[in-house]
Amino acid sequence: MIRITRAAAAAVLVCSLALPVGVTTAAVPDRPPAGAPAQAARAATLPAPTGPYAVGSTVLPLVDRSRTDPWVPTADGRALMVTLHYPAAHPGGGRPAPYATREEARLLAEQLGPGVSGDVLARTRTHSRTGVGPAPGRHPLVLLSPGFGVSRWTLTHLAEDLASRGYVVASVDHAYESYGISLPGGRTLTCVACTALEGGVHGSVVTSTRAADMRYVLDRLTGPEPVWRYADAIDARRVGMAGHSIGGASAASAMVADPRIDAGINMDGAFWQDLPAEGLRGRPFLMLGTHDGMHLPGGQDATWDRTWTALDGWKRWITVAGSEHFTFSDGPVIARHFGLPQPELPADRAVAVTRTYVAAFFDRHLRGLPRPVLDGPTPENPEVHFQHP
Repeated sequence: MIRITRAAAAAVLVCSLALPVGVTTAAVPDRPPAGAPAQAARAATLPAPTGPYAVGSTVLPLVDRSRTDPWVPTADGRALMVTLHYPAAHPGGGRPAPYATREEARLLAEQLGPGVSGDVLARTRTHSRTGVGPAPGRHPLVLLSPGFGVSRWTLTHLAEDLASRGYVVASVDHAYESYGISLPGGRTLTCVACTALEGGVHGSVVTSTRAADMRYVLDRLTGPEPVWRYADAIDARRVGMAGHSIGGASAASAMVADPRIDAGINMDGAFWQDLPAEGLRGRPFLMLGTHDGMHLPGGQDATWDRTWTALDGWKRWITVAGSEHFTFSDGPVIARHFGLPQPELPADRAVAVTRTYVAAFFDRHLRGLPRPVLDGPTPENPEVHFQHP
């Protein structure tokens, strides 16, 4: 998968995206080249959700016209694309939900190498269906924010699993911060922010902007005029946020800016903004990252040590042996399917570990359920290490 360039010199983590050695950005054909793995000609299937509910899905295009987009000030407001996954009332019905648009997948596939077909990637099979109603009752809401350069659909396996466990999940694409975001009407936004950060714009512009994005999404989902017809299915008193990479850093920034967010998770992202003196005002936070020189205590990413000290509520620092930066997304599933280089941790275990600890965290802090897996190492998850026990 794509990797985030992290400058060891001066201990500053650079947020621009770089490609692994040997990967080009040539146009990708619709069919993989000769010698590519045979399975790459077929669409991948995401791992099945583990909860008791069937999963519904819908896409909500939003535009916040009260703000100027920081990357394209001439744009007509701040555009956001939101995919909702939610527990469905009944299995079956509706239509299979798409994974990504062909153009979105093509633009990401160009970054992954000539062995990856955007057409095949777009046809990845999901486990959610459109046009179905939600299960009865009011469900906690989890906001998801993707890594820099990638799109909301790269967190689909996690979103579907949380929805199958009874959460409404809002995965958000942030305008001009992805290689490709398809808007209604056929327009596609590309990564203007990638160029801006390469030119020296600080990563805190991303995290503060995403915090404002999430405030707007919350307003539109839980406010007096909600944009979703089934908004009554959301329990606005129980809201969490998780994100991958800079999306995870944005979870902390969003919690500082919005007291409605009750709990947060950063999956392997450097923090670009220090917490205020009052921390998160006692709200819980999980740091879930790689078990290596980057995100072990005293590691290259000094922002984790600094943030850990500032967290003032329930907290855990968990690292996963054999993982890499994209372990906590759909990255392992994509890499395995297309024969891309993979880390030591197998894809199935990457998916299971991410789902287990993210769901346990929200179960504990949004539902008040006991989840002993968060209390320390377990034989079932030997890859998982607890720092600062």
